[in-house]
Amino acid sequence: MTNFITGEELGAFELGKLLDRAAELKAGRRDGVGRDSLAGRSIALVFEKPSTRTRISFDVGVAELGGHGVMLRGDELQLARGESTPDTARVLSRYVDAIVVRSGSHETVAALAEAAEVPVVNGLTPLHHPCQVLADLLTLRERFGDLQGLRLAYVGDGNNVARSLAILGELAGVEVVIAAPAGYQLEESHGAKLTDDPRAAAADADALYTDVWVSMGDEEEAQRRRSDLAPFQLDADLLAAAKDRAIVLHCLPAHPGEEISADVLYGGQSAVWDQAENRLHAQKALLEMLLTDG
Repeated sequence: MTNFITGEELGAFELGKLLDRAAELKAGRRDGVGRDSLAGRSIALVFEKPSTRTRISFDVGVAELGGHGVMLRGDELQLARGESTPDTARVLSRYVDAIVVRSGSHETVAALAEAAEVPVVNGLTPLHHPCQVLADLLTLRERFGDLQGLRLAYVGDGNNVARSLAILGELAGVEVVIAAPAGYQLEESHGAKLTDDPRAAAADADALYTDVWVSMGDEEEAQRRRSDLAPFQLDADLLAAAKDRAIVLHCLPAHPGEEISADVLYGGQSAVWDQAENRLHAQKALLEMLLTDG
């Protein structure tokens, strides 16, 4: 594996190995496990869009592995003044050992990966969010032991997170069901089951998952989106349709009272904060896999 753009670059064995290592890194964090894995390595962290979890988890993760993170906003690069994406990739490849990029254009990230001579990691694009789903799978494995045969119901907007859940969930042996209204569903299933019935999706689910209804760039359509997606709120009634042991997931930031009710987000079945922490451990394991022989 040379890049991590959609998650499809991984095989099932590699995914399992990555999650095993993420668990080791988490358990041994305070003991310095992995401390020198990226010693002498520099990672460009390119953030065109605002970020909390992705930016901080990669920045801290690189440091904890002994590497050096070079944090760059989109407007700090000559890309903002018309330098081509391939030329930027060629130059960065002469300076750093890998590039992590969070962008408003999937095409930009794909073009970087094609031209770069070092690994490129998709930190988020409008089409995919594979690093988030690595953390999601780690969280599921912590709670249930084995991923094979689990059922995860995603309800709401069929967005980049839903697409990545479908792709990587299938690879991990997780049954992913995506419930979204007309106009908000994925254009293709990517291995998931698609429905417009949130209760049918939640039935017998081991995990219920949602994301914001109004993402960056959707502000002009906010009122319509909230109206269309209102029947797909992850609330106590929907959670009651799942298994008794079901956990609640949300990639954050959350808007309690919209896509998820406050009592569910902050309730006893929520695994949201473990899920957020696991971004750090999963991404450290990913960087090790891309940059070392481990």
